[in-house]
Amino acid sequence: MKAAVLHGREDVRVENIEPRALAPGQVRISIEAALTCGTDLKVFKRGYHARMIVPPSVFGHEFAGSICELGEGVARWKIGQRVVVANSAPCGSCAACRRGQENLCDDLLFLNGAYAESIVVPSRLVEKNMLPLGPGTRCADAALTEPLACVVQGWEEVGPSPGQNVLILGSGPIGLMFAALARHERCRVSLAGRGQRLQTARKLGADRVIDAGASGDLVAAVGQQDDFDVVIEAVGKPEAWQAATRLVRKGGKVNFFGGCPAGSTVSLDTNLLHYSNLALHSSFHHTPRTIRRALELIETGVVRAPDFVDGEAFLDDLPGLFQSMTAGNRTVKTLIRVKPLP
Repeated sequence: MKAAVLHGREDVRVENIEPRALAPGQVRISIEAALTCGTDLKVFKRGYHARMIVPPSVFGHEFAGSICELGEGVARWKIGQRVVVANSAPCGSCAACRRGQENLCDDLLFLNGAYAESIVVPSRLVEKNMLPLGPGTRCADAALTEPLACVVQGWEEVGPSPGQNVLILGSGPIGLMFAALARHERCRVSLAGRGQRLQTARKLGADRVIDAGASGDLVAAVGQQDDFDVVIEAVGKPEAWQAATRLVRKGGKVNFFGGCPAGSTVSLDTNLLHYSNLALHSSFHHTPRTIRRALELIETGVVRAPDFVDGEAFLDDLPGLFQSMTAGNRTVKTLIRVKPLP
């Protein structure tokens, strides 16, 4: 079968590889929609991910499709059934899982290989994080489940209330998903970012859209006109983490959602944190419950692919696409067609 294989730093190749035989409890999915992701771009630039992928390895993790083969012992699924699969599943038995923090599982099992004609789903993911799609749910919409689940995780961990004033720093896919979720939860939404993606924020219902400008000085761009109850950092840069603490109101909450490059450090004003009584939080990944909540939001139309997927490419074009993303391609997400059009 045809699949994208990551070989190292900025080296992904579309190759013909031998499909793996199924072990008991596994299923094979024929991929009908795969989406690009900021995490995949980071992995492409770095050439690996210490926890998720060690090259050479099949690549990509946001997808949906239909079951085309069942391993021995798989009983409750059927050939042809359309499903979405998360990119990981917790063990269920470590200390973190017993505390209900499955996103921090000591033995998270990750899944990669979405940029391919098919993918083998390990038995643990089949049991814990493979979900059936409703009859009217498109695979392109369902493929948004994993990143949206991470956003749901972050949203619930800071717990904004309806009517509160929420500021989102970042206009990438994650920031835009936070905007959609905040509007759905009846919050007042401001979003700061750059470029054409700000138009998407407006379409998603943001009450105020702020152009951070070429300097990227978020504090200067946002100003102090608003009293932000919650600030969500979805940029992944130390300076944005620092800006978040300066933009939230006294007694407010900050979620450092964006992961900064390895080795990054941040200097925070201790007087500001202490005397303003700020609550600081950082969110990571998702849980089986937030995966299910994310699919529910998709299937009820709160989050839809047309709002986030603004590009298409064929699987054979994937290496060039990631090179263009590295150079500054500003699409939100690109749908990868793994099979040519009829």
